[in-house]
Amino acid sequence: MGLLSFAKNIGKKIFGSEDEAPEKLKKHIEEDNPGISNLEVEVKDGVATIKGETDDPSALEKVILMAGNALGIEEVRADDVVAPAQTVTVEYYEVKKGDSLWKIAQNAYGDGNRHPEIFEANKEVIQNPDLIFPGQMLRIPQD
Repeated sequence: MGLLSFAKNIGKKIFGSEDEAPEKLKKHIEEDNPGISNLEVEVKDGVATIKGETDDPSALEKVILMAGNALGIEEVRADDVVAPAQTVTVEYYEVKKGDSLWKIAQNAYGDGNRHPEIFEANKEVIQNPDLIFPGQMLRIPQD
């Protein structure tokens, strides 16, 4: 997983200027760290580059989403993160206006009652399951 694109003008306001972005994004990720160590973050022209190590491929996906769902970030590159290959199928979903986790679960799994699975797979990305926003990217495990 090397690169994902995001909506630069949508997201959680983490930093005010690009100069402070690396420090603020790193702090944001470390507050709910999904399992990455030796984290380094660089930001240039709306592109966040993540470096670090993890034993969990899901942690890498979550870190990318945590950085990419920040206002002002349009791409996340993570080619330099040392992580094992993902062994489960994961799809990415961009939240649309009017979506809820229930609606997303209904579409992804055919059962809206499985919405807690989506929340659990994104708990570092979604602080409150009732507060998702259009343009936000979520991981949807398929296995």
